[in-house]
Amino acid sequence: MNKKLNAKDLINIGIFTAIYVITFNVVGMISLIPIFMLLLPFLIPFVGGIPFMLYLTKVNKFGMVTIMGILVSVLLFIFGQAWPILAIAIPAAFIADLIFKSGGYTNWKKTVFGFCVFSLWVIGSMLPIWIMRDSYFEQGRAGYGDTYIDTLMSLTPVWVLPILVVLAVIGATAGAHLGRGVLRKHFKRAGIV
Repeated sequence: MNKKLNAKDLINIGIFTAIYVITFNVVGMISLIPIFMLLLPFLIPFVGGIPFMLYLTKVNKFGMVTIMGILVSVLLFIFGQAWPILAIAIPAAFIADLIFKSGGYTNWKKTVFGFCVFSLWVIGSMLPIWIMRDSYFEQGRAGYGDTYIDTLMSLTPVWVLPILVVLAVIGATAGAHLGRGVLRKHFKRAGIV
């Protein structure tokens, strides 16, 4: 089997990245209500598990997940996310790619673990709330208003961050199983067990 990426692989990367981005953007709309912002680390990988698991039935070459992670993070950065999205998402995608490869792209436990690692990009998206707190909330006031920002500030003390990491892992695990259930025949055809 040829292990180099070809045109078909690049097309799959583009198509599935677009589907994944659309999926998490639709889910992300709930963050317009501050309390739901804290549910994003769970909900994005949970719902995103379906298109991502379908994508994995097409992945059998190292680099495909890394490229998808780079595209997702760069798109988010271009559309206004701060630099932590790049610092977390790109390494997470690369490590996830290594995990998928170590399972030969067919090991279910490594598929779930890899998706959990990949899904940590969501934390990179939210990290400015804690590491750039003053500037994050100052900029947010202009767009969202005082009530939204004051509520979000009260909901995001530092101790919430590890809880959100755990929520991302739980959401990714549940999303992987949801995706597998919905796409059972695709998994069977791809030999993922």
